[in-house]
Amino acid sequence: MFLLSGVEYAVILPTIWRYLQLLEAPPYFLGLGLSAFSFSGLVSGPMFGHWSDKTRTTKSIILFSNVFEIVGNFMYFMGYSKWLLLSSRLVAGIGAGAGSSIFGFLTRTTLPDERARVFAAVMACRQAGLLIGPAFNIFLRLCDFKLGPFEVNKYTSPGLFMCGMWVLMQFAVMALYWDIPPLDSFPEEYMPLREIRGEDDDPLMSLEDEHRPAAEGSYGLLSPEQTETPLSSELPPSPPDSPSLDTSDPFENFSASQEFLREEVVVLLTAQFITLFNQTALETMVTPLTQKYFGFGELGNSVMYSLCGVEVIAGFFLVRWLSRVLEDRVVLAVGLLICSGACVWCLIFLANPQGGFAFELIEFIIGVFLQLLGLPFVAVSQVSLFSKVTAEKTQGFSQGVRRSVGGLATILGPLWAGGLIGNLYVMLGMMMLLLTLIMIMMVLSYEKLVEPPRVEHAHDSENGG
Repeated sequence: MFLLSGVEYAVILPTIWRYLQLLEAPPYFLGLGLSAFSFSGLVSGPMFGHWSDKTRTTKSIILFSNVFEIVGNFMYFMGYSKWLLLSSRLVAGIGAGAGSSIFGFLTRTTLPDERARVFAAVMACRQAGLLIGPAFNIFLRLCDFKLGPFEVNKYTSPGLFMCGMWVLMQFAVMALYWDIPPLDSFPEEYMPLREIRGEDDDPLMSLEDEHRPAAEGSYGLLSPEQTETPLSSELPPSPPDSPSLDTSDPFENFSASQEFLREEVVVLLTAQFITLFNQTALETMVTPLTQKYFGFGELGNSVMYSLCGVEVIAGFFLVRWLSRVLEDRVVLAVGLLICSGACVWCLIFLANPQGGFAFELIEFIIGVFLQLLGLPFVAVSQVSLFSKVTAEKTQGFSQGVRRSVGGLATILGPLWAGGLIGNLYVMLGMMMLLLTLIMIMMVLSYEKLVEPPRVEHAHDSENGG
């Protein structure tokens, strides 16, 4: 799903401006169209997350949300008017809100110490979609035929293509996907599986434990054959009809103010907002900058974005590896330092480039490289930390709130940068001010940016289990 969301962004973004012009849309419709997708995702994210927390399922939510992606992209393909095009991005954005349910699902079915690696892999998939998406435009731009009453050309074909991709995704989910039970739903005798699962799928018991009498060992209810298999084969393929499954209302004692106004949560939500605000602002600034100073056209920008995608994907896998040995808060601090260094570099060398074409190009490459290097560090660590400092039972809703904060940033970032293309000192100065703010907040709250101690099976004792 994250791969396809990246592909969708990459195939629609290059052509939507010309498409709107053909529909006689005023220039501000480009901003409206891009913001509409983020806005509807901002609203639907918490709703889908709340749904997944209530039902403890994800499959039905994915199937439902995909319908909005299918319908939205087909509306984009129809393209009778600028208003239909705007509505299409609004409808498709609703489907993107299912990402909060997916992050909630990943949180409930992974151990805290492996979560950063899982999140890094998932987020890298979207970057892979952004990387391979432009390749589809190579053949989509050659389309020129009729499909019933609809005309298929290089502007409408991205909508038809993505509609087909999401339909295929719908069948794939129905046939190949099922909901894994949350780790906290397994009865007491299965708890060693949670505790001892290793990152390399090592055997769950050592040789010494294997031959220990059942009465003395901690695996008295599991046979040696069972305990020698990795967890992946131990978990049932679908939620079992077990009385141990927690069916209580996760929102029974939930308080939004107590959950989201805690110091550590505010710091992480602020980091989410500032990171995405700065990233989208720089994305808005880059294309006019390359055109003004280097004369880049569509080909030059495509090559640049492809190289950027490769770096970001490599960055996510670097973070995936580092998360084995470093705490999330350390990774977050490193990422913020790199982003701050990148912003200082851009202020010094890019706000008013000097030194001729070669030097200006080198200065530009270093600035972009540093900014993209810091992005995976901040993105993965703050998502992983957020999943640990918020309640696991309401994780879908919490992830929806986090993604809504990010959606607000992706709306405001381009608006801020778009109006200040001619005054980079002010634009970059605000970005540096925001980074300084989050650095100060993190230093003051550093001790709280850790997973709180958890009491296992508290719900069992409450229920007399």
